[in-house]
Amino acid sequence: MIKVYYRLSNLEAGQPKVKLDHATKYHCLQNAINVFGVDNITIIGDRLNSSTLDKVKQLKLRLIQVDNGSGSGTFRDALNIAIKENEDKEIIYLLEDDFLHLPNALLLLEEGVNKFNAYITGYDHPDKYINKELGGNPYIESEGEVTRLVKTENTHWKMTNSTVMSFATSRKRLVEDRDLLLQFSKDNITDSFGFFQTISENKGIPVLSTVPGISTHIEKQWLSPLTNWDNV
Repeated sequence: MIKVYYRLSNLEAGQPKVKLDHATKYHCLQNAINVFGVDNITIIGDRLNSSTLDKVKQLKLRLIQVDNGSGSGTFRDALNIAIKENEDKEIIYLLEDDFLHLPNALLLLEEGVNKFNAYITGYDHPDKYINKELGGNPYIESEGEVTRLVKTENTHWKMTNSTVMSFATSRKRLVEDRDLLLQFSKDNITDSFGFFQTISENKGIPVLSTVPGISTHIEKQWLSPLTNWDNV
């Protein structure tokens, strides 16, 4: 079973983003509960207001409150807590509060972590289909990346060069890569691209994403393709 460490905050980082109209923080949280189960989610709450605190309590979610004021600080807290209270065999999902998941996300994320010694994501990031000169990923040409496609029992996976700091992997993998994860989250904003490039080049650890995506960031510009996320 996946242990979800859900980074929840009322703070908004950076410039305002155009997001799916229905995908409020509460909607994303309820979606995670529906997919992963209330007993499998730990909220890492950073400076939550009274309304959000009341909502978390009503939902009977486990809550650990922190005081960072930054997404990177809350990521470090989630990482350290997940490592401290789990054994190597456990599957850990470090998750931000602005994602939606399809109903099969639990099954497929577990399948990916159990099959591969890797970082697993359900987010088929659209930057992998936008040429670098148009603002896409630095490795993209001809609207795609050179990759390897793998089939497991329930889905296809593609090896990809990066993802965001919402991913699933084993607790053992987190322990082995902890120093690098902390290094690339020491500033106010995490450097996910830098981390995944370093872990691939130095240790040969890949990132794999489902194709098509089973989760998405809720910013309209960066939705996982081929799914109508307005209905999720």
